[in-house]
Amino acid sequence: MRKRMQSVISSKFQTTIPKAVRENLKLSVQDALEWKIERGKVIVYPAQKKFLQYKNIVKTGKGDISADIERVRPMRMEK
Repeated sequence: MRKRMQSVISSKFQTTIPKAVRENLKLSVQDALEWKIERGKVIVYPAQKKFLQYKNIVKTGKGDISADIERVRPMRMEK
């Protein structure tokens, strides 16, 4: 994307990310951005969400809370 876009900085130093940028980078509410300054230019890119690399690794299923409590009770007694 080489199209030039502008946004205005508000009195609180906030700005709006142009729609074309949001859509191209697939940004949504609560996403984080990283800012970098290189040779007098600002580079903004989506922050890496490293926890997403573990998506679907942990398998979950129906649990048995009573059995879990009984299993860890002796461990708590040791402390």
